[in-house]
Amino acid sequence: MKIFKVSYIKILLILCVVLGSLLGVSSCSRKAQVVVPKVSPEVLIPKTLAKKHANSAAERHLLTFIQKKLLTKNGLYTSTVSQSGQSDLASGHDMLSESVGMWLDYLNASKQPQAFRRFYAHAKATFDQGPQFSYRYDPTNHRQYSVNATLDDLRIIKALMVYDALNHTDRYQKEATKRFTVLAKNCIGKGQLVNYYDVAQKRAAKSGSLAYFDLQTLHYFESATANGKKDYQQQLRVVQNGYLGDVFPLYHASFNWERKQYSSANLNTSEALEVLLHLAEVGKFKAASKNWLVFQVSRHALKNSYRITGEVADDGQSVANYALAALIFATIGDRSHYQMAMKLVWGEQIKDKQSPIRGAVSNRKVPIAYSFNNLTALNAAQRE
Repeated sequence: MKIFKVSYIKILLILCVVLGSLLGVSSCSRKAQVVVPKVSPEVLIPKTLAKKHANSAAERHLLTFIQKKLLTKNGLYTSTVSQSGQSDLASGHDMLSESVGMWLDYLNASKQPQAFRRFYAHAKATFDQGPQFSYRYDPTNHRQYSVNATLDDLRIIKALMVYDALNHTDRYQKEATKRFTVLAKNCIGKGQLVNYYDVAQKRAAKSGSLAYFDLQTLHYFESATANGKKDYQQQLRVVQNGYLGDVFPLYHASFNWERKQYSSANLNTSEALEVLLHLAEVGKFKAASKNWLVFQVSRHALKNSYRITGEVADDGQSVANYALAALIFATIGDRSHYQMAMKLVWGEQIKDKQSPIRGAVSNRKVPIAYSFNNLTALNAAQRE
């Protein structure tokens, strides 16, 4: 009887390994297994303010600029300047996985399935590192950087699911689920989302920027398992507990999982607004945050950076922040403030026919345009 028990256990272990390999995971750990959710991926389709989007002349000029000056078959240039690989920060003709996800979002919103499939195939060949996408690619030296950016991976994974929802296919569901499974193992272990995983060092970051908590995508995949639901609740709690208060109703920049502490660093406004957008997508956007955002947009006063006390740290402004505000207003169905924010976005568009960046949204004093600003504006325009 004792021998039978040992054999029985061995058989169970073998079955477990076989099932794990079929599912694309390395063990029978519940933490490593993420099944395709039974909920339709239609819940991930971004909310719009109208049933049919009408392209404006401003949007057409912006799209033309992006296609001519930034877009390549493998990705998008970070900016219109040509230097590459000159610093720790991506610039010039470096390409980012961030832009890949944002362009896939646009191709979904504009209903271009063939262009989506073609672009994703090329971008995947350029950025794919197996368990994740490299956050940055230097086309001059054909160099992939060894770390990912968790938010960028989540954005791409979500875009794959939205493609299937919009086109009534299951073309990418298995791939997206497998990618989330591996990403969860490296960057979201036990619900502790961190900024990146280094495939060369085989080491993950210790903290997670609250802007990286794409709550809608996390909830969609993690709701498929009992353990995942617990992980998602922890992630949501970490974001919500980072609230700075009703006087300055934004959120701390990041959370350190080892120290169990929020950062006291200044807030990058684009990242702060990403946090608000993610909360809005899961119905957790605070009224105080909305009132603050409405006030800043109505006064054309969104600054680039704030101290956690609410004081301005960088008095400059970025068109991307108004586009992000527009995305937030569209998500909560606030048409009037969406239009107010987009009016400010289009007010920064370069209309000079002689300009090398005609059609871009950019600071007129410097003839440089950045992919993040322009892609954020383009995607915001799709939500009208």
